[in-house]
Amino acid sequence: MEEKNLTIDDIAQALHVSKTTVSRAMSGKGRIGEETRRRVLDYAEAHHYSPNVIAKGLAQNKTFNIGMVLPGDYRIAELPFFQNCMLGISRFASLQGYDVLLSMVTGRDMSQLERVVANRKVDGVILTRTLVDDAPMRYLRDKGVPFVAIGSTDDGETVQVDNDHRSACRDLTGRLLESGIRRIALIGGDERLVVTGNRLRGFEDALAAHGGKGADIEPQILLNVDDADKVERIAGGLLRGRTECIVCMDDFLCGCLLNVLQTERVAVPDRVQVASFYDSSVLGNRIPAITSIQFDVEALGRKACEQLLRMLDGEEVERYTLLGYRVCMRESAG
Repeated sequence: MEEKNLTIDDIAQALHVSKTTVSRAMSGKGRIGEETRRRVLDYAEAHHYSPNVIAKGLAQNKTFNIGMVLPGDYRIAELPFFQNCMLGISRFASLQGYDVLLSMVTGRDMSQLERVVANRKVDGVILTRTLVDDAPMRYLRDKGVPFVAIGSTDDGETVQVDNDHRSACRDLTGRLLESGIRRIALIGGDERLVVTGNRLRGFEDALAAHGGKGADIEPQILLNVDDADKVERIAGGLLRGRTECIVCMDDFLCGCLLNVLQTERVAVPDRVQVASFYDSSVLGNRIPAITSIQFDVEALGRKACEQLLRMLDGEEVERYTLLGYRVCMRESAG
């Protein structure tokens, strides 16, 4: 016998909550506890709840598709971030009756995004990376396409959802300095990425809070490091300079550094301590366990999707939303 379509009333009865609570959890609107929201969404997904979007959208001139833009030049080590973002976006979108279309932007090549917009295949777009000079953002604004950026930007008009990278990096660096480390180095990536600047500012905030050079702290900052060969050259110089702790801005750079240290038989943390400003499965099996910062990336994607769908419904939304983090002090440092 064919299973009947699940309704909001069915979900409310099964979870012993009100229909209003279920509706709020589904829409992302109104006050509701995160644990309750998660219970409702998990139940709806597990039981294949699907709203009747055809009946809902016939008179609305909507595609009920949203676009998700990925950078075509992402590294393999960045894949877990984009996968978890996509999971959060697609789960929330599906519960609202939307599908997700993927587009790639590589450098200045926006042809996939331009084709999707020109053919009116999406109602709105989520950008998964922000740049100092952000051509996709300018293009979407010029075309009048509603969009949300995952990441931060100085553009006050853009709706942004981001992790609090600056505070997180300040907190982790502060804990390292409080443990007595004085010769500390930061290895970072592409300065064109807004996240690079935010993580750098967090690192510098911690240095300033602990007195900087006046407190005998000897920091080194090395940016635009984008491959394993550069990490190897930099690591050699830092070790010769008796650096006590090397902090990497992301898990790709941290993985490269750990490979160098293992090859050179440099003991972590006995000879040098290591930390990362990002934690993912890429570092999950490293021994010793790596001190790092955990972000809920699925929640990041879910919140970005919620904000976009609220915009498409004509609602006013917060221009800038910052999500939390957890500093994980592990055996590699601190």
